[in-house]
Amino acid sequence: MGLSRLALPPGVLYLPGQRRDQPSASCRWKGEAGGARRGQPPSPAALEDVFNMFVVVGHSCPLYPRLPGRDCSGRTLPSDDAVETAEGRSSVSHQLAQRNDGPACTPVQRALLALTIPLEMLQVVKGRMMQAMSHGLSRQTHAQANVRMLPTYICSTPNGTEKGNVLVAELCQSHVRILLMTLLGDGNQSPHVTDKIFDVPGDSMQGPGEALFDFIAQCVRQFLAGVSSPEERLPLGFVFPFSCKQTQLNKAELLSWSKGFSCSGVEGKDVVQLLQSAINKQEVGDHGVGGPGWGQPRGGANDALALTPGQLFHVEVVALMNDTVGTMMTCSTRERPCEVALVVDKGTNSCFMAEAQYVEVVEETNGRMCVNTEWGCFGDDDALNDILTPYDQRVDQESSNPGKKRFEKLVGSLYLGDIVRHTLMALSAEKALFIGSNVTVLGTKGALNTQQVLEIIDNEEGMAKARVALEALGLRPSERDCCRVQQICRAVVSRSAALCAAGLAAILGYIRHSRGLERLVTNVAVDGELYRAHSRFGEILQSVTGLLAPDCMAALVPSVDGTGRGAAIVTAVALRLADQRREMDQLLAPLRLSRTDLERVQALMRQEMELGLGQETNANSSVRMLPTYVRGTPDGTERGEFLALDLGGTNFRVLVVRVAEDGIRMASEIYLIPTNIMQGTGEALFDHIVDCIMDFQLKQDLMEQVLPLGFTFSFPCQQLGLDKAVLLTWTKGFSASGCVGEDVVQLLREAAQRKRHLALKVVAVVNDTVGTMMSCGYDDPKCEIGLIVGTGTNACYMEEMQNVGTVEGERGRMCINMEWGAFGDNGCLDHIFTDFDRLVDETTINPGKQRFEKLISGMYLGEIVRYILLALVEKQVLFRGKPCPRLQTRDIFKTKFLSTIEMVMPPPACGTGTVMGMVMLTVPLVRGSDGLALQQVQAILHDLELDASFEDGVLVREVCQTVSLRAAQLCAAGLAAVVEKMRENRGLSQLAVTVGVDGTLYKVHPRFSQHLQKMLRELAPNCTVTFLQSEDGSGKGAALVAAVACRGAEP
Repeated sequence: MGLSRLALPPGVLYLPGQRRDQPSASCRWKGEAGGARRGQPPSPAALEDVFNMFVVVGHSCPLYPRLPGRDCSGRTLPSDDAVETAEGRSSVSHQLAQRNDGPACTPVQRALLALTIPLEMLQVVKGRMMQAMSHGLSRQTHAQANVRMLPTYICSTPNGTEKGNVLVAELCQSHVRILLMTLLGDGNQSPHVTDKIFDVPGDSMQGPGEALFDFIAQCVRQFLAGVSSPEERLPLGFVFPFSCKQTQLNKAELLSWSKGFSCSGVEGKDVVQLLQSAINKQEVGDHGVGGPGWGQPRGGANDALALTPGQLFHVEVVALMNDTVGTMMTCSTRERPCEVALVVDKGTNSCFMAEAQYVEVVEETNGRMCVNTEWGCFGDDDALNDILTPYDQRVDQESSNPGKKRFEKLVGSLYLGDIVRHTLMALSAEKALFIGSNVTVLGTKGALNTQQVLEIIDNEEGMAKARVALEALGLRPSERDCCRVQQICRAVVSRSAALCAAGLAAILGYIRHSRGLERLVTNVAVDGELYRAHSRFGEILQSVTGLLAPDCMAALVPSVDGTGRGAAIVTAVALRLADQRREMDQLLAPLRLSRTDLERVQALMRQEMELGLGQETNANSSVRMLPTYVRGTPDGTERGEFLALDLGGTNFRVLVVRVAEDGIRMASEIYLIPTNIMQGTGEALFDHIVDCIMDFQLKQDLMEQVLPLGFTFSFPCQQLGLDKAVLLTWTKGFSASGCVGEDVVQLLREAAQRKRHLALKVVAVVNDTVGTMMSCGYDDPKCEIGLIVGTGTNACYMEEMQNVGTVEGERGRMCINMEWGAFGDNGCLDHIFTDFDRLVDETTINPGKQRFEKLISGMYLGEIVRYILLALVEKQVLFRGKPCPRLQTRDIFKTKFLSTIEMVMPPPACGTGTVMGMVMLTVPLVRGSDGLALQQVQAILHDLELDASFEDGVLVREVCQTVSLRAAQLCAAGLAAVVEKMRENRGLSQLAVTVGVDGTLYKVHPRFSQHLQKMLRELAPNCTVTFLQSEDGSGKGAALVAAVACRGAEP
């Protein structure tokens, strides 16, 4: 395997932090590697200097690590001088950094090698971290996962509109900090902050838990005694930096204490409730806790923190979080949200905004949720054994939790001083350091702390700091000892940064993949002692992350008071989301139909059907129940050639259909009907239709033949015979004059006479719904229902002739064209119509008509969504409350957007890669790509010139889902009335029937059919209904009606 090269000039060696134009001030000695002749490797005596180079990234060195096996110019060393890479190295050989061939390394060289992780090995660590994250997110493996991936129930980053007063109670190792922040809705640019620190009594850390929480509540009360406006209701965010199992934003059970705390009666309890109870006991309010409107500023910005000592106030704990989440919240900007946080302090942790659908341990599946990785435990399953050194093992053994938090013990500042100490102990034992000194003191835990380590690695003062620290321990270090100690300190700190980079790269890679992005751009909030105190740490973190995650552009942003301000922002965001959710639920509630609502619609449909079938009651029904004179479905014996016409929208089709024993073959052509003809005179419309027929017959060489013709006319008609249908009303944008009340077949025949086209034999007129049923009936004899859910909606079914009071005859069955789009025109559905439905209805060309269709069909759903979005903008729920003039444009939000918006994109293809001989996962840590779909939502909104955030996309999708779900459920309620009537007509306990279905909404919308079928099963449990999608029902179906009619006419 090829190894990465350092971008350094040939034959030149740079020491850590050294600029290319100056010599090293840290340490020099004989045999400097930079003096090697070009083309020759440095001598073994100079290797120590080489190691000083490759364990640290400085201004002169863009990569970590300096990979063994090459000299500083990037040339491969001869095998005798090459240092073994991680390839083929066992964990033991890595720990000891020994070879069996070539010149032996000195003890210092071996130590530096052991503390250096090659880039290829960091890739392996990254891959293992990603797998551990995947296990933590999975419901099946979460309980056993070391990287716990705990949901925080924080579902958004700040958008700058947060406002109001927010309290924070932060429990630290030795004190409690109470903070009050006022946010002004100005992008969180100028928050007003007041805080106070209270020392925690020593006995509170190990005493009863009740005493600890009472103390925190007393701190809150004392703080607010002079910092509260009258009757202020204050939300409180609780920073609790211990491992918890969180089940809601304001509900979390303590798993275990750490950091010197061991209060009784708290583990396994909800710490939010414990604090809330303690606050309530302090009598901080006389009128209960919480309630609507708390946390909002009174009056202007200057009034929000009016100081009125002694006033009443109310406090409610609304959010619990750890310091990592707070860190993330302080670093978001409007241009680039911060979605990752990394803390490298005494301990280490990270969090990031994950796609909610992949956080399987929670029910939430929309949008994103912040996940607290708890990555300090990474490696507790031995995943890091091959990079652990003997020094790490000793630090672990003397810790209070051996075998636990292995990653944290390699990275956290609490342990780095002891790693250095054990390294120095080992080197002293080998007589490589402190010759002549009594080194017993190095056996004392904490003898060398991380602060000293950070001072020692400083370029300018490091050597002097090393001497001071070592002499303070009673050691007598030489200059060479000080230089070697500095090298060891740099190696330990650099390894910590590189391992953090591997973890960060794993997170960035996971986010990029789960969202289906080619490139991820985000801010990463960083905090902690190591990052703040050592600039080189940040440089290594940035550069190594770039190497391990080249498809991710992550800007490291120092966090400012993540535990205080960040917690306040978390709480403010929680309040904003709660208000947002309340507004959304209130607005969408009328569109969310209950089972009872749908059963009532089903009963009303059945009632209207009965009225429509009765001769005396037909005129009073909004469902016309029109006889079609189609008395049977295809039986497979139909043969011959037939013409078909299909008129149902802006396009008109002419077809020739050949029905043979081996199947059906068709040829067709589409002709446009211009708007001026749709809305002109009836004579012009039918003349245009005949022109199209003649053009088609000419092209198909059919002008000399007289073929039976089936005419699909997809508008409400009263059919007086199979070839006689009186138009009742125009729909779908047609308004041609002189047609309503006329026989459309006769209008067609008259137009043919005007055009002198005599070879026209119309034998049947049907609508598209009947054609759909007939088309599917050719393939499935059980198909006795037709359903259209597209631009419009309608249904037909085979009714018993004895129930059809509008037609003479008692025997057999007849297909009834329900024309159910007009269901509710008589007011029977007014109880389910919303203000948005009324707005849509008022702007149509037929107000008050086709009311059921306007709740269901594709022509109207986009407009319903648009009116809802306008209402949400007015309530400042969407688009940060900014006006959206484009949304005022009628029909700008197309119904096809609903299908796109609700679509879940397919996951990226799976694959594997090989790193250091190991097969590594290169994708598929995620099941699907809801994130991709949400990006599609944003893209649609941006195309509409709407400045939409990811969060806006989530809300818009919820609106679309609500509108389309209602449409599907209403359709199911209507269909349930049909199948139940058929079952009762036939005296069956169980009906098995097939529905032939057509229409773009049913076929294209990703969930409409599922919702419809699910609700139908619930509303008609005694009916087994199969759905068969029609293939050209309006064309082929019309021809089959003609074929069945001709079959019946044969002697």
